Amino acid sequence: MGKEKGGFLTPKAIANRIKSKGLQKLRWYCQMCQKQCRDENGFKCHCMSESHQRQLLLFADNPDKFLDGFSKEFLDDFLHLLNRQWGTKRVHCNIVYQEYIADRNHTHMNSTQWETLTEFVKWLGREGYCVVDETPKGWYVTYIDRDPEAIKKQESVAKKEKMEMDDHERMARFLEKQIEKAKEKEPEKPGTEFTDLQRLNEEEKVSLTFSKPSASSSSSSSQSTKSDSSDRKSVLEPSINPLNNLSKTKRETSSSVSSIFSSKKSQKRKSALEEIIEEDKSKQSKVKRSENWITKGIIVKVITKKLGEKYYKKKGTIKDIKDKFIAIVDMIDSGDVLKLDQAHLETVIPQPGRLMKIVNGVHRGETAKMLSIDEKTFSVGVKLESGVNKGSKIEQIPYEDVCKLA
Repeated sequence: MGKEKGGFLTPKAIANRIKSKGLQKLRWYCQMCQKQCRDENGFKCHCMSESHQRQLLLFADNPDKFLDGFSKEFLDDFLHLLNRQWGTKRVHCNIVYQEYIADRNHTHMNSTQWETLTEFVKWLGREGYCVVDETPKGWYVTYIDRDPEAIKKQESVAKKEKMEMDDHERMARFLEKQIEKAKEKEPEKPGTEFTDLQRLNEEEKVSLTFSKPSASSSSSSSQSTKSDSSDRKSVLEPSINPLNNLSKTKRETSSSVSSIFSSKKSQKRKSALEEIIEEDKSKQSKVKRSENWITKGIIVKVITKKLGEKYYKKKGTIKDIKDKFIAIVDMIDSGDVLKLDQAHLETVIPQPGRLMKIVNGVHRGETAKMLSIDEKTFSVGVKLESGVNKGSKIEQIPYEDVCKLA
């Protein structure tokens, strides 16, 4: 009898089973039939089969139902794996995806509403499932645990920490009261007074004189020592200390020098330039900076990512202002009109020679022309084109105080 052509234990059948166990290419997988093909020819034959055609007819009747079902399965499995294996730790999205597709029977991404992994991660961040952030190495995700038990556990931990803080505060207040009572019982001690150091002028010279003791005092002291020695007594009379005279002369010279220095300082007149500088400083100190800097007709840049990547770092023109801190911005690229807070906007610095508006500081509301940019001090030099000081040049105005005109 001849050998059978096919069999379960033939080398070809065994090899086919070994190959089918491992992961195959995604493009040769049919999600509707849940069949994985090993090569392009096999996938082509499967697409021409009758069973595949019937599945496509079912999909054509209600495509949204199948697409939403596959998307939900992919989302649930991905979040379950992320929560189970990494919890609330920050992890690279590609590491989670590689772990997810290691299961041979997983729901493939080409059957969901997301085309790429990056698009899926951005969608997770927008919907609030995860906290996502982009780095040079790629996208990272952090799972947000919304389980009632986990939330209850976090609340209990926070409550315990608050109780501990309350205990510390009570102890601190008790110690403060005890210290105050102790201070009230103790007698008041005279405190030392500190005076300012008075520096002398370099041109002035200090002269010191030492006075010699008089002859009468020296003779009286010698007689007393002789009489004491004759009576065999060891009592010494106090002699005149020259250091006392030195301290007196020091005090006199310091007081005279300080009076001369103060009189010279008061007589010294200020130059015209110094007076102008002092006047400018006094004006700048009197003028208070406003909390709101946004105004109509300027070009600003959006610096928040809450609106998505579409508007981040994009420029727009302020058309209207509400409640001092809310701006109605007309985006230049897309033409969309957004309502943004002042904290989500920043000023735009124009090129040298262009007109701009001063939005804060002494010359708030005036128009100026850009002259120079100092990147070291983060400031600009301008020439005023309006106002009382029209035509004057001003240096070192901070970046945040000037903005490009629309």
